[in-house]
Amino acid sequence: MSKDSDTYTLPVGPSDLCFDKNEFIKQSFSVDQFLQDHRKRADLETMRDDLGVYLKVLRSAMIELINKDYQDFVNLSSNLIGLDKGIHGIQVPLGQLREEVLQVRSTLEEAMTDVSAKLEERRQLRVRKRSLQSIATVRNLLQKLNALLQTESEELLEPELVERAASQYNQLQFSISKCEEHLNAGYKQQAEKICSRLTSSLHEMFLKSVQEHNTKDMSRCLRIYVMLDEISAVETLFRKKVVAKVMQGVISETALNSDPRGLQGVYAGVLGFVENTMKELLELTTESTNQSANLPTVKGFDFLVNSFWPEVEERLEKHVPSIYSPGNPDLFYQRYCDTMDFLSRLEKYCGTRTKVKKFHAHPQYTAFLQHWNLPIYFQIRFQEIAGSLESVLSDVSSATMMDTSSELQLLATATVWDCLLRCWSEGVFIYHLAHRFLKLNLQILARFYTWILEVLQERWPSGDGSNTSPSKTQFLVCLYLDIQKLTARLPDLEQRALTKMTDLSPQTTKLVQSSLMESKNQLLSRLSTVSQFILSEVSSEGLTQLRQVSDIPRLFRRTNREVPTKPCPYVALVLAVPIAFYNQQKPIVDKELLEQWLTLIFSAITNQFYSAVADVLTSVQKTEESLRRLKKIRDRSASASPGENKGVGDDDKIRQQLALDVHSYCQGILDVGIRKENVEKLEELVTLVETARSSSK
Repeated sequence: MSKDSDTYTLPVGPSDLCFDKNEFIKQSFSVDQFLQDHRKRADLETMRDDLGVYLKVLRSAMIELINKDYQDFVNLSSNLIGLDKGIHGIQVPLGQLREEVLQVRSTLEEAMTDVSAKLEERRQLRVRKRSLQSIATVRNLLQKLNALLQTESEELLEPELVERAASQYNQLQFSISKCEEHLNAGYKQQAEKICSRLTSSLHEMFLKSVQEHNTKDMSRCLRIYVMLDEISAVETLFRKKVVAKVMQGVISETALNSDPRGLQGVYAGVLGFVENTMKELLELTTESTNQSANLPTVKGFDFLVNSFWPEVEERLEKHVPSIYSPGNPDLFYQRYCDTMDFLSRLEKYCGTRTKVKKFHAHPQYTAFLQHWNLPIYFQIRFQEIAGSLESVLSDVSSATMMDTSSELQLLATATVWDCLLRCWSEGVFIYHLAHRFLKLNLQILARFYTWILEVLQERWPSGDGSNTSPSKTQFLVCLYLDIQKLTARLPDLEQRALTKMTDLSPQTTKLVQSSLMESKNQLLSRLSTVSQFILSEVSSEGLTQLRQVSDIPRLFRRTNREVPTKPCPYVALVLAVPIAFYNQQKPIVDKELLEQWLTLIFSAITNQFYSAVADVLTSVQKTEESLRRLKKIRDRSASASPGENKGVGDDDKIRQQLALDVHSYCQGILDVGIRKENVEKLEELVTLVETARSSSK
């Protein structure tokens, strides 16, 4: 039987039941849980019907089982008669057997206890025997070492003697560890005295070998330190006796201020110590740099990370804290770059990539980098860059000025580009702030994007249209062109940013590219808005002249004027503004774009022109019909004079004038190279006046 269900086999029911029959035999079956699990599969009525169906299946299966095993059911009670007497008969022998088993078990446990005690006693004897042997060894070694080192003498021991003594002292330490519980205190004191004498001589020999650059003795000392397991002790000794002594004069405010190279000079002195004093030591302890007289590498030491760097970092922090001050961003940048260069050159002395990682993982390395307050430095740069941009964009009269110092024509756009480049320029950009400078780039582009709409909706200041204060139309054209130029430069900006941000993953590179592309698309979306403002600005000046179309009927009605032979002056005025715009922008705007603008401008004017002409012609037609009806009424009472219908009427003169005006307007459009069919409503306008003129004949 499993954990959740019995091994009983239930009869198979219909396949369309809303539940699984095996759920009823699970040990964890619960009615409430069953209803909750199946409430979404079927309603209560369906569940009731399905349960009733399966109940009938169970009853049928039970009846079939009884019929099948009927004889066994009948004989069950008779087979059980006398069973209790049989059980009572075997109880007594089983009880006796149990007592015997327990007695044997107790005897075995007592025997095992005695054996264990004897074995422990023998083990203790062996331990004590080994301890006594170790004590004898300790005594012999102490005698040899005392004779060898002459502990009462203060003379410096010979290197060979120190090496021999170190080997025997190593054995002494091992023997002492085996009998420390039983060792006499006097022996321990002698061992400590020997250790002090040996260590003192070894330290003196090591410092002397470092001072004299004696690689042979230095290698011997390092091997002895490894033998004595005193690696950390010699690293501490080197830091206090050698590194600290030299760095005291190299790293200080006095050295920083007196050296003409500043912090770079201090770092040069620090690296000079590594090159001059630690060269042989590093070669002996680093496999990839070991070139000292074919001496074997002594593993386990890291003087650069454990001795040199902690002392240097501590002195930089305590004695020249001014280098971390971000108050002067230019000086901070120079010092930070000098520091990164110093660390990079220092890593080369590590020899292996593993030691470089160990150097980076050192707590004082992390603390040293944290002293450089990069967020404050970026905040200062942010205020410089974003502040200079905002000071220009917030002043409309300043931002819309022309800029002659770059290819970008507006001061606002030139400032935006300068700010973008400044984020990645030497003297500003720091690699560890790359993500922040990239974000600042995106913020600058977003600010320029919103500024475009703001300046378009801003009320235009009065100006004379000079080079420094352009007219609104000229500004809009320059803004349109600058947006095109700026977006065309963004791929160069992207390349500059990716060049600065080395070691980026492919995913991060794609994110950078997509971010800049999104900003580019946003700026390009503003071109249509700027274009609409350009068209509105130019066409609005020409539309005001079209009001004179409605004055044409007054020029000919009851004035006895001659039949018109030339267009009205307003036509030239309507054409003058777009043509002047065309001539003014032709040197700086692409021909295709300029023709597109002119086509849209003339389309806007033509639509209004068409409406004005249509209104006049409709009015003329209504007036003509009214006069015709009035004439018929008069003809009933008096006959018409003989020459009354001769000559050109006022309405015909109006139609003729409109036709001349429209043809002149159309010719003006053709003269600037715009095709008539490209201008909306122009052909309909010509057809309108020609139809009106021909219908009057």
